Amino acid sequence: MRVAVLASGSGTILEAILREQIDIELVMADRPCRALDIADAASIPAVLVERTSFGKDFDRDTFTTQVVELLDKYDVDLVVMAGWGTIFGAAMFDRYEGRILNTHPALLPAFKGWHAVRDALAAGVKVTGCTVHIATAAVDDGPILAQAAVEVVPGDTEESLHERIKSVERALYVDTIKEIVERGSVQ
Repeated sequence: MRVAVLASGSGTILEAILREQIDIELVMADRPCRALDIADAASIPAVLVERTSFGKDFDRDTFTTQVVELLDKYDVDLVVMAGWGTIFGAAMFDRYEGRILNTHPALLPAFKGWHAVRDALAAGVKVTGCTVHIATAAVDDGPILAQAAVEVVPGDTEESLHERIKSVERALYVDTIKEIVERGSVQ
């Protein structure tokens, strides 16, 4: 399978994928970030499709079309969102339906959205975790592929809990990606 990794941040998931020697055809970012440097160092094509607006004037459909065209150019089979920070328009899900993976720092369907860790702490749960799922047009709503629990401990802050979740998340996500690549399909 030809894999593209989409990132917006530090690239720790990308590093975990590379450690497991999963072949990556393309790394794409929506903003300048460390993930692009990691791709360059690994001699993987790295492309910045920069999101220039985070306001109401953001043209989600045009941005999505640019991303889809690049993925098509690299003949991508599997899209792996690895801390990707932009929600896509319909064209992405029309073109790559069932072949876009995402990870989320909560046990979906609980605590959807950008502030899952903070929301879990505010709810007073004793256990949260992470979920690997197929991304769909509905945010954090696609079919669940894998989950792992993480205990909330007394004194946890959003930062301390999120770091423990990320540690579990990287391993779970990479294992899931590896299984899909070896199988040759998501389902």
